[in-house]
Amino acid sequence: MKQNQILKIYGTDYKQMTKDLLVEADLAGHIADRNSRIGLKPNLVSASEPSYGATTHPEVLAGIIEYLQENGFRDIVIAESSWVGGKTMEAFKVCGYGALVEQYGLKFIDAQKERSHSVDCAGMKLNLCDCVDDIDFLINVPVLKGHCQTKITCALKNMKGLIPNSEKRRFHTMGLHKPIAHLNVGIRQDFIVVDHICGDLDFEDGGHPVVRNCVMAACDPVLVDAYVCKLQHYEVDEVPYVRMAEQLGVGSADLSKAEIITCGGGSEQGLESGEDESLPVSRRIVGLSDSVDEIESCSACYGYLMPALDRLKSEGLLERLDEKICIGQGYQGKTGKIGIGRCTSGFEHNVKGCPPTEQQIYEFLHEYLTQKGDTAG
Repeated sequence: MKQNQILKIYGTDYKQMTKDLLVEADLAGHIADRNSRIGLKPNLVSASEPSYGATTHPEVLAGIIEYLQENGFRDIVIAESSWVGGKTMEAFKVCGYGALVEQYGLKFIDAQKERSHSVDCAGMKLNLCDCVDDIDFLINVPVLKGHCQTKITCALKNMKGLIPNSEKRRFHTMGLHKPIAHLNVGIRQDFIVVDHICGDLDFEDGGHPVVRNCVMAACDPVLVDAYVCKLQHYEVDEVPYVRMAEQLGVGSADLSKAEIITCGGGSEQGLESGEDESLPVSRRIVGLSDSVDEIESCSACYGYLMPALDRLKSEGLLERLDEKICIGQGYQGKTGKIGIGRCTSGFEHNVKGCPPTEQQIYEFLHEYLTQKGDTAG
């Protein structure tokens, strides 16, 4: 397939769909040497089943693996790490990856346990997991979904799973978007297979899946993320790391020159798409973020706060809040009224944890807001 193409396929037999898609894309023709070590990078952000809308379906990985093995590739590894506060091996088990690696005889690399080294990524020094250097051809297998801090997440942001937890925290102190863009200079993804089966359009941790039963293939991660912006009704410039990555030479965000091809269903130029491409406009986090003062918060901490606030809003309790909830590394050593996580331990009202879970945050805020209402009454 060409650099400006995105191939799509629809159905419910995810493994066979993926294999058929890779035949159309001629993935084997993109890999020069049958002895290459091929790395598969899924999204195992947390220990939630793929049907929840956050993690990569193992059937998609199975389709990739069977295709590669049938084409003579034998050295295949899966590498990934969960977000800060989560354990990769818990997600590995919950998502069905144990059976996957056993069936196909693969090695799974928990990148949370990997050593790391510093790499100059277009003028920005970033720490990458050592396993990256051992991979000759990297196939990124992200989930198309929303993100409560960056609006969307797909091909470019999924590379964060190949950096150590300490570097993930540092990304947030650097503003998240710029280091994500530079990371994709240091880690080259050679091919992308997008799990667009049922991603959550608001929360990267899932919970409200939107079923599309689609798998996509592409070579350009910038083009993929520009297309994801379009599908989720964002302008590319509303997700800064996409344009930054383009400016660094990672790929092209020019959708006017893209070929979006539905396998078995014809092809269309650019974005003149059919009805099956549309996604509902979902902006559940917009109103919730108005209740929060966030400075350099990690994805897990902020990601657990948002659905907790969503639950409180649905119960009519969030309207009782008359001060901002503080969260993030920027609050370390400071004091205030109400804060989330270890970084706000000096606050008058604080839920402990690094990160605290969604349930812990919900219970803490539920009690706080209930008492606030009783006092007002």
